[in-house]
Parts: sequence; C-alpha cells; structure tokens
Amino acid sequence: MTVSTAVKWAVSSMTGAPTLNGTAGSMITLLDAFLVNGFGTKAVDSATVTDGICRLAITGASAAMDHSVIQLAGITGSGVALNGLQRLKTAAAGYVEFPCDLPDGALTGTITFKIAPLGWEKVFSKTNVAVYRSTDPAGTRAYYRVDDTQALYARVQMYEAMSDVDTGVAAAPQSVSGGYYWYKRQSAGATGVYWVLCGDSRGVLVGVAAHASSTAAASNGYGTICHPMGDLKSYRSGDPWCAVLSGAPTASFGDSSGCIFSTQGSTGLTLQRVSAGLGGAVQVARSVSGTGVSGADATLGPFPSRADNGFRLSKIALSDGAMASNGPRGDVPGVYHCPQSGLLASMGADVRLTPGQGDFAGAQLLTIGCGGGSGAATGCGVVDVTSDWRA
Repeated sequence: MTVSTAVKWAVSSMTGAPTLNGTAGSMITLLDAFLVNGFGTKAVDSATVTDGICRLAITGASAAMDHSVIQLAGITGSGVALNGLQRLKTAAAGYVEFPCDLPDGALTGTITFKIAPLGWEKVFSKTNVAVYRSTDPAGTRAYYRVDDTQALYARVQMYEAMSDVDTGVAAAPQSVSGGYYWYKRQSAGATGVYWVLCGDSRGVLVGVAAHASSTAAASNGYGTICHPMGDLKSYRSGDPWCAVLSGAPTASFGDSSGCIFSTQGSTGLTLQRVSAGLGGAVQVARSVSGTGVSGADATLGPFPSRADNGFRLSKIALSDGAMASNGPRGDVPGVYHCPQSGLLASMGADVRLTPGQGDFAGAQLLTIGCGGGSGAATGCGVVDVTSDWRA
C-alpha cells in the first residue's frame, strides 16, 4: 500500500505548534520546526494493526490532524518497517490511524511520533539569522537567508552560493535592498498569530495572517498572505535556475505584493535566472486562468458551478522574465488559483480540507483564506496537500 508522504503541511492551531509572534527570532523557530526538525513529539501508549489499519493509542491531545504526515520512531520487531514517514488517515482524541500492509497484531517498542519536517538543512546561522537549503539532489538547492532580527517582520533573500551566514553570491531580489519582507505580526508582542505552511523536499509555501489569532483565522476573518520559496515545477527539463522567492517589497503588514494567490504584477516575485541561465535574478509575473484574488474571481462564475456543483482550479504559472516576451517558465507546484467567486463563503478563512474530485480524485485540497493582511479575507487559495507535487 503506497501513500505519498512527499508533501507535508502544518497550521498554528496544531497542539504544541511553534508560536509565530511579534518578537525577534520567532520566524526562525517556526522554519526550524517545519523545514528541519519537526515538532510535537508524542509518546504512544500502544500500537495495533487491524484489517490494514495501524492505530496508535495516545493519552491526551497530539499535534496530528487528519491527512498530516508524522515521523514515527521506536517500533521494534515485526513492525519496524513502519518507522519513518506515515500519512495519517485519521487523528482523533486518544488515537491516530494510518493504512499499512502488516498482518493483524500488536506492535512492540518504545514508540513516539511527531509532525514530520520537510527534510531541509540549516546550513549557516547566528543569533536570529539562518540560512536554509533543500537537501534534494534533484533540485536547484538555492540558499535562502532569513534575517529575523526585527520584531515585526523577517527579511528574506535567495543566493546561488554562500560561504557563511553573511556572505553569498548573486543575492536576490535585486529590486529590494536587504530582501523581501515576510510580516509576522502587526505589532510587537508575544501573542501568537495564525500561520499555515505547506511544502515538500524542494519548496515551501509560507502563509501568515499577521492580524489574526493563532488558533483560527476564521474567528476574525483576516486574510493570510502566502509566499512561495523553492523550486518551480519547471517546463524546462533539468532546469538548474528555477528557484523562486516571493515577499512584500515594503514593511507594511498589509502589503500583499508577492502573495501567490492575489498578486497581479511582478512586484514581489523573483526567479533565480531566466531559462537560458544568463544574467542574474529577474522579477517575474504570475499568470492564471482568471484574474484577481483566488476564490473571489468570477471568470468561471460562482462557486459551486451551476452545471455540476464544480470546484474549478487553475495552475499558477510564473513567467520567464516578462510574460509577454518570454512566456511561462513553469508552475508553482501544488498551488492553485480558483477562478470562481464566493469560495470564501463556503470554505471560510481558516484552513479546511476538501476531498478532490475529477483530476484531483484521491487528493485532499486545503483552502486558505487570502487577501490583504490588514483586512478581512476576500478569497481562498488552494493547495493539494496529499499528492506528490513533482510527479
């Protein structure tokens, strides 16, 4: 039984999730947990396989949610093959479950699990500054420097090579000195904000609602601003320069420039190089089958579609320099624009999982209320959080 664990996701409302707030270093704490270390280690009281389902019995709450990926450890004996990554089918009070191929019976060992990390590395660091890099040999393995020395925002840059935490080659974006802004909280303070992260071994989507509580964006409806960091699903085979970084060009927490679900121009989106590999980083544009904010776009009418109750999705392409001159370079993997209006009213501003149909049969689609961070969400972005983004 093969279930993909390539894509992982986490949200601030998970029990024991890292707190992102208006203090220096909190973004690095979050990225360390999601990219490198995992979080929410939980002891397992007992483990049993029945009819192809492994149930891990626990006491109290865990960080796990339905369809999240855990990293399992400590199983001995006949069940040792289950150690490692598992995608949960169900996470409930007192247990979590996932499918497996083992025969019925109890499992042995001192067993624990945690929310699995993406498997990236933290290659350089100093106080409140870190450099992250994918470990996947199939990717560009660009360097991403996160300067989290400010309370309200982190500054993020992409490099082709680095020799230490402060020294690198070909810093991007070139258009914003010091790097893009990833806002954390609208004001300084220790109170946590709402966040959602999704990613795989080559890319991550970082979403923050800087004006929302950490437990549910739906409680006040503020929009989540989502920025990709990592490799495109490039149209060019073996593309060595398809690393992307996005972010706001200003220090305003309401600046949604670079938000992959809403930005219309090239402000806030940077590609490492054009496909020919010449020159340095270039500003790029987003192109979708529609216009405006995902889920608030009436190009294909309202959601649900009158003919079949359909949920329409468009890939999000990024240009290879100027779109009109060079065309698209590739898609942002796993991330989709909804060219229908009214999606927010059905899905809400908090994350929500919906079973996919048609081309997305078998997948779980996560919706994220998006829009300007200083006001209510206006639409919803969509992420496939269970399929392999690179397949």
